[in-house]
Amino acid sequence: MNRLTDALSRFFEFELTGELLGYPFVQQALLAAAALGLVSGVLAPLVVTRRMSFAVHGTAELAFTGAAAALLIGFSVGVGALAGAVLAALLLGLLGQRDNERDSVIGAVLSFGLGVGVLLLWMNPERTANKFTLLVGQIVGVSSSDVTLLGGAALLVLVVTAVLYRPLLFASVDPHVASARGVPTRVLTPVFSLLVGIATALGVHVVGALLVMALMVTPGAAAIRVTSSPARATLLSVVFAEVAALGGYCCRWLPAFR
Repeated sequence: MNRLTDALSRFFEFELTGELLGYPFVQQALLAAAALGLVSGVLAPLVVTRRMSFAVHGTAELAFTGAAAALLIGFSVGVGALAGAVLAALLLGLLGQRDNERDSVIGAVLSFGLGVGVLLLWMNPERTANKFTLLVGQIVGVSSSDVTLLGGAALLVLVVTAVLYRPLLFASVDPHVASARGVPTRVLTPVFSLLVGIATALGVHVVGALLVMALMVTPGAAAIRVTSSPARATLLSVVFAEVAALGGYCCRWLPAFR
């Protein structure tokens, strides 16, 4: 037991860690990371199964554009990112119904969002550091109101996903057979795109537009490689996403990174 304690003490200073956990901004950051890990972990296997990895990237770019617009006009960055992501999700879900049109629609939305976002950042007179956080996130800057917004949006995504999970899974694995069996695939596509958009917007404020794709895709891809069971894949994906989100933030406390 003493050896284990000594080994852990080389990586964590427990007294300092306990002190840090007492600060509200650390608690809010951990709650935000946990909410993002849970949502992205649940959605990631479906994103991979539906081959929507590129769509996540396009949604993140418009979420970045919405956040840049909110920063320019002095509005909530989280709400701006959410509005941009919802707009992207609706565009991708409605215009990309056919498989042969999806990539071109995503490419157009991605290019448009990135261009407008960069233009809005250029028009913003604030310091470069504030703009840079839209790309890589600022988890320690998450406020209590942001945590409330994140929690509410995460709860909405989880409830809708739970209600629609079986038809979503069926339509994801074989959309043609699902459509023939009466599953409303044309309705489920924009609905799922909207859920992905909300989850992506949550990630932009926490981990940034550049890294949100990693949380929305990698846990699901890894889980599907480990097991073929949808339930186990979802559980493993949540575990992987939580380890990435919470572990990445907690690694900041290691002596080597201070």
